[in-house]
Amino acid sequence: MTQPARILVVGGGYVGMYAALRLQRRLRRGEAEVVVISPDPYMTYQPFLPEAAAGSVAPAHVIVPLRRVLPRCQVVVGQARRIDHARRVAYVSTHATRSEGGGDAELRYDELVLAPGSVSRTLPIPGLAESGIGFKTVEEAVGLRNHVLAQLDIASSTRDVEVRDAALTFVFVGGGFAGVEALAELEDMARYATRYYHNVLPEDMRWVLVEASDRILPEVGAELGRYAVRELRGRNVDVRLETRLASCEKRVAVLSDGARLPTRTVVWTAGVRPHPLVAATDLPRDPHGRLRVTAALRLDGTEHAWAAGDAAAVPDLTAEKPGAECAPNAQHAVRQGRLLADNVVATLRGGEPREYRHALIGSVASLGLHQGVAHLYGRQVKGYPAWLMHRLYHLSRLPTANRKARVLSDWTLAALFKREIAALGSLENPRAEFELAVGTGRQPDQ
Repeated sequence: MTQPARILVVGGGYVGMYAALRLQRRLRRGEAEVVVISPDPYMTYQPFLPEAAAGSVAPAHVIVPLRRVLPRCQVVVGQARRIDHARRVAYVSTHATRSEGGGDAELRYDELVLAPGSVSRTLPIPGLAESGIGFKTVEEAVGLRNHVLAQLDIASSTRDVEVRDAALTFVFVGGGFAGVEALAELEDMARYATRYYHNVLPEDMRWVLVEASDRILPEVGAELGRYAVRELRGRNVDVRLETRLASCEKRVAVLSDGARLPTRTVVWTAGVRPHPLVAATDLPRDPHGRLRVTAALRLDGTEHAWAAGDAAAVPDLTAEKPGAECAPNAQHAVRQGRLLADNVVATLRGGEPREYRHALIGSVASLGLHQGVAHLYGRQVKGYPAWLMHRLYHLSRLPTANRKARVLSDWTLAALFKREIAALGSLENPRAEFELAVGTGRQPDQ
């Protein structure tokens, strides 16, 4: 009896999850088995991370459990360390392999779908590795929320002017969607929270956005980008264009324009790079380190290997400029994941794959509660209508009716009741209280 083909999907993000969803729907029973390797047992809907950080949406509602939505797939929670496509083997580290103390598990496959996504693109800036805060995961969003609220606690309980100023200065590096939306949402939350601190006023805080280029939110166009700058500056946000972070050692952020900002908060959102796994494969890559694929999402010159999303250089056949590539965003990733799955099924059945073609419908961005910008179908929208469009657009794209209903209920409750402003920093060290009780831990900071 012929064994069914094994399709290995590496990555549980947009491409990985949507490809696996499509595969389990289209494959006939016994035709193939689908194995999904993901470092987390869930997919994170990243556009809602700023709202999760601000407390408008519960963190658990911006993730989609993979095992629930992929009942016909085998989900392996682990990290693919290396892929030897010549032998059709992936080397995977899981909780079990680490507990057993052995080497990585070898997982054989017939078809490979490589969608590991991206990681933050960092630079060799002094102090960044030690004190920088990322903003790509739900854990980082929750941690940043707790951190910001903890800074208000520090500022309200110290008489040291230098400590207070550093606690109330928040530096965000990167003027793309992640940096602008995270700053705007957290500034809204912190400004609201100050009403519960008798000695901290909104004007005591300093929010700084550092962007290396001459504008922010380039995806929405130059005019809306300028509007976003005016809107943020109108809220006393210090937007510094054509400026870089030079160092952030000893709780001082030094900028390329000479400014020195004492701060306890440096949030790094200045771009992404392909996941390190890409470099640990024998698959073709472009000069930027991304996987080189054809318009059919197949690895260039390689059989039985497919890729899409942030880690792949996908040709944009709808662009006017020859040689253009698709932007690394969710809009492309979701559609690429679905087409990739269709192409895998087609080749398994002896058919021909189709090429990926999709023209972007536009972009939306939130600038905090009731403010936003949107550029959709060639039309520009600002203010409250754009903010509403931002919410409705991302709600429509959020996977599963279950998650849509939960996020909608979060928004309804947030509109009816006051914000939650309690920090749960102890979540980052849940055993601290027990260690203190048994005498092995240190006295908690006051």
